[in-house]
Amino acid sequence: MNIDLSNKLAVVSGSTAGIGLAIARGLAQAGAEVVVNGRSQERVEQALATLRAELPQARLQGVAADLGNAAGVAQLIAAIPKADILVNNLGIFEPKGFFDTSDDDWQRFFDVNVMSAVRLSRHYTPLMAAAGWGRVLFLSSESGLQIPREMVHYGVTKTALLAVSRGLAETMAGTGVTVNAVLPGPTRSEGVATFFEAMAKEQGVGLEKLERDFIAEHRPSSLIRRLATVEEVANMVVYLASTQASATTGTAARVDGGVVRSIS
Repeated sequence: MNIDLSNKLAVVSGSTAGIGLAIARGLAQAGAEVVVNGRSQERVEQALATLRAELPQARLQGVAADLGNAAGVAQLIAAIPKADILVNNLGIFEPKGFFDTSDDDWQRFFDVNVMSAVRLSRHYTPLMAAAGWGRVLFLSSESGLQIPREMVHYGVTKTALLAVSRGLAETMAGTGVTVNAVLPGPTRSEGVATFFEAMAKEQGVGLEKLERDFIAEHRPSSLIRRLATVEEVANMVVYLASTQASATTGTAARVDGGVVRSIS
């Protein structure tokens, strides 16, 4: 399958590292012009430099904006008024017990993980419909189906994204715009790697052993018995953003290594 996105402009929120950066790389490799986004100009410039070193012919833009608030979203929209592909990747996570999670924590997670996607989709999707083609993708998580007890607040935001994604897909019926969610499982992203490295140091064990133990204890239903790579998640996103995926919409595509015990 030859995925060619050479005439498309893609916006990827939260794309200076981890899964977001891998998605930006994958879309750029497929020929799309990619807008990289992060909260600071320094992080955006670092990501752009990384991508340009790997892909000298890539067409890239960078917009530094904090999408966890309405002003930041407006800043991005002002810089990039239209897009063919929107990947709502921005998300934060933090292990924290339910009874220790404050109102402010809940609000912060909802603003960053859910409202950033809602605001961006509300702007870009009608323009895609007017053009007769578009792709909107939401990065949810297997945690949206299996709420982790150590991060209830995080899981709830990922469930919310599934609802937004399906509802928007229904709204866009017959327009040529497809809307899908992608559900990664445990993935070796920058944030997860940093978290595991700190745990490994604290416990005095090797990183590989810690990862294996984590899967065995916390995700024993995993069929691949390891963390996914960011590239594996990005591959699904690139496919769903392609012209070849024109009949796939309203779905929740899992890249969870089989963690969710379901045949659907």
